[in-house]
Amino acid sequence: MKDGIQFTKEPYIEDVGPRKIESIRFAMFSESEISKAAEVQVWRGVYYDANRKPIENGLLDPRMGPANKNGTCATCLGNFRDCPGHCGYLTLALPVYNVGYLSTIVDILKCICKSCSRVLLDEKASKDYLKKMRSQKMEALKKAELMKKIVQKCTAMASSKKAVKCSRCGYMNGIVKKAVSVLGIIHDRSKIADGSLEECSSAISHTKESKASFSVVDILNPVKVLSLFKRMMDEDCDLLNLAEGPEKLVLTNIGVPPIAIRPSVFMDGGTQSNENDVTERLKRIIQANASLHQELQDTGSTSKCLAGWDYLQIEVAQYINSDVRGVPLAMQAARPLSGFVQRLKGKQGRFRGNLSGKRVEYTGRTVISPDPNLKITEVAIPILMAKILSYPERVSHHNIEKLRQCILNGPFKYPGAKLIRYPDGSMRSLMFSGRKRFADELKYGYIVERHLEDGDVVLFNRQPSLHRMSIMCHRARIMPWRTLRFNESVCNPYNADFDGDEMNMHVPQTEEARTEALMLMGVQNNLCTPKNGEILVASTQDFLTSSFLITRKDTFYDRAAFSLMCSYMGDGMDLVDLPTPAIIKPVELWTGKQLFNVLLRPHANVRVYLNLTVMEKTYNKRRGKETMCPSDGFVYFRNSELISGQLGKATLGNGNKDGLFSVLLRDYNAHAAAACMNRLAKLSARWIGNHGFSIGIDDVQPGGLLNDQKSERIEEGYENCHELIHQYNKGKLKLQPGCNAAQTLEAEITGVLNKIRETTANVRINFRLIL
Repeated sequence: MKDGIQFTKEPYIEDVGPRKIESIRFAMFSESEISKAAEVQVWRGVYYDANRKPIENGLLDPRMGPANKNGTCATCLGNFRDCPGHCGYLTLALPVYNVGYLSTIVDILKCICKSCSRVLLDEKASKDYLKKMRSQKMEALKKAELMKKIVQKCTAMASSKKAVKCSRCGYMNGIVKKAVSVLGIIHDRSKIADGSLEECSSAISHTKESKASFSVVDILNPVKVLSLFKRMMDEDCDLLNLAEGPEKLVLTNIGVPPIAIRPSVFMDGGTQSNENDVTERLKRIIQANASLHQELQDTGSTSKCLAGWDYLQIEVAQYINSDVRGVPLAMQAARPLSGFVQRLKGKQGRFRGNLSGKRVEYTGRTVISPDPNLKITEVAIPILMAKILSYPERVSHHNIEKLRQCILNGPFKYPGAKLIRYPDGSMRSLMFSGRKRFADELKYGYIVERHLEDGDVVLFNRQPSLHRMSIMCHRARIMPWRTLRFNESVCNPYNADFDGDEMNMHVPQTEEARTEALMLMGVQNNLCTPKNGEILVASTQDFLTSSFLITRKDTFYDRAAFSLMCSYMGDGMDLVDLPTPAIIKPVELWTGKQLFNVLLRPHANVRVYLNLTVMEKTYNKRRGKETMCPSDGFVYFRNSELISGQLGKATLGNGNKDGLFSVLLRDYNAHAAAACMNRLAKLSARWIGNHGFSIGIDDVQPGGLLNDQKSERIEEGYENCHELIHQYNKGKLKLQPGCNAAQTLEAEITGVLNKIRETTANVRINFRLIL
């Protein structure tokens, strides 16, 4: 513009503001779209010229991005860090199949005529299916199922009749299937019976088809398939659930990815380089394509052209998926080269390895083991792990002396510190000397990366993380040895056991993260599963065994033993009010049930008055009143006093909304339930360690009386079977609906034999209840 005069109108620039994405559709690029999106056509199979500069129209052309850290993009003039990369394209001498859609190509060919490209269904069936496909109410999954039905119907027609006559052009279509070779498709028309040909000889004589044409196997090469796909009508595409024409499934152009996603690895000061597997694959494709192009220009023999075409097809297939089966050894690369599928799939692929898989710092992982002396909200962390992990604690007048001592200890002595962060963003490592000076210069506001200490907030996780409670928040307890330990009551949410399982631990690095973890993910706030509200953190295994044995009838303890077990609940540091003994004279004795009274309400300041009734598995409804159950199976709490019942899984275990911990959580709070679990875990583990518990083979073998009753039931079953066989031999067996005599006999005998096991099991259950 001269002299400030503008002779043209200002160009209209649309105000590109926020836009709402309505939908996303995944599709393949067509031939024209690939070339339009590219910046350069690649056709040279070499990387550098004589001066070690990337050659033009080569795989490292600067127009696709800089090839090294010092290079500049010839398209956007960006450097190695700024340039996102630009695509190229490669034109193939002959089209090839896309190996990822080979099954889809075969399905489409099964459904269309190999002469006129119309669907092989008759007009009525086509209209019915098309109406369903175009219905707005039909979901995508339903359309996919309908497409499978169409393919199955067309395949069944060809298989049953050995050939399907097209209703539009009269062409005889055979069976379409994959060839024995790697990526070949054949059209088998050789199974038409000779008798059928003789019957149709008059009709064949009036057509252009010869008898020999019905007995050949056609090879559907990519050129022919591409021609068929291009001639398909839109309504046939809709009928086969295709959003657009299927010609994109046959490749004529190949996109060359930017250099940024296939970088070179330089060695020896940048004079030598190793190229990426994708680049090596593209080089092999260019060489195979150039060789085939030369054969076509030289009008070489057909066999050489076909062999070159097959080789190009295999190279393009391995470029997409290097695990294609059936590749001849002569056509395989000297060293394994991965394709794009290998970049995406598997544990190290982009989805699981980079998108779904999280790679985080401040994380520990080791084997887990039980520790009933820990609270359910705690996790024991080995000292070695606590010295590696750290938390950035800001210096204040509350902790300055503690952090000074951590700085003096350094990174190798626990409790120590690893580094200091200053307000200006600089850092000082404490690995070497100068710790005394750093400690003296410590001021308020500095941040010290200290070792983990007791009470720190950590996240605990066991994989697979199947539900929300697979990762919860605990408080750290730094302890010796090499395993992560936690209370067995918390096994159920993690679905953990101690046969070599490993678990992960994460350390939140900000006060906000610690607060959120405690409030949202704390164990005490997640005692119930969100699935159905049942208690999930509850007693298990040894805790249930100890509780069952302690609350037996005729279990008494003197003052010394009872006081000792009361001290087990809280390490001897908590206040305990001893209840009035059950027996006063001649010696004061307390029952095991009174021990649970103390466990629920250790002293008068604990305002927990529990009222609960639970029927354990041993409860027999048939005999006596509830609290007078001979097997002591009716559990009755009144004002936190256990009146009757032996405590078992129904009372203390998980999965029962009327259990002890569920009622504590519902009627009081999570703290009351968690405190009761902690006391029960400590008491049970220490009690059973001193008392002992064992089981022998004789304990699980049935007695003589039980064996006699079981034998009687088995003999009765066999007698019934013999009676049925006798009725069958005499012809007096009553037939079941839809069955003959033999089938009725088999069904009756099977039913009787199946009942024998159930009957013998009922004998055992009834025998236990009688006792």
